[in-house]
Amino acid sequence: MTPRSLKSPFLAGFLAFIFPGTGALYNRQYLKGILYIIIFAGLISLQAESQAQPFIAILLAGFYFFQVIESVQTAKAINRLVINGEIPPEEKIPQTIPTGSIFWGILLIILGILFLLANFDLISYSLIFDFWPLLVIAIGVKMLYESLRKKEE
Repeated sequence: MTPRSLKSPFLAGFLAFIFPGTGALYNRQYLKGILYIIIFAGLISLQAESQAQPFIAILLAGFYFFQVIESVQTAKAINRLVINGEIPPEEKIPQTIPTGSIFWGILLIILGILFLLANFDLISYSLIFDFWPLLVIAIGVKMLYESLRKKEE
């Protein structure tokens, strides 16, 4: 494994300030950087389409400044490890844990179909948002079912 070089906290913060997620990418935290970019894009989309404008704007600002500060702190932590002669841990891609349940796959397919239909104006997003509590109920029923099934075993 090749030793990692020192990271510039200023550059990490500057990159994150210019475009969210790039500070984490600079720190070689690729999964985190991509996730930050996706979260940022999602918050921007929500702000543009949602009627919860002030709340989404506050979330967006909080996330924006969080990821800038986090990039600087991570660069400093990497530098401390490198100076002490330690090798900073490389980010590994998480492995999926097989659960034997098809619930989550079916749920994601249904959500994908609903959002696709809404994109083509076959149904409206307001209709989807009116029924979103059904998603919470379905997840709760699944959790309750799994809990009761484990108690029976």
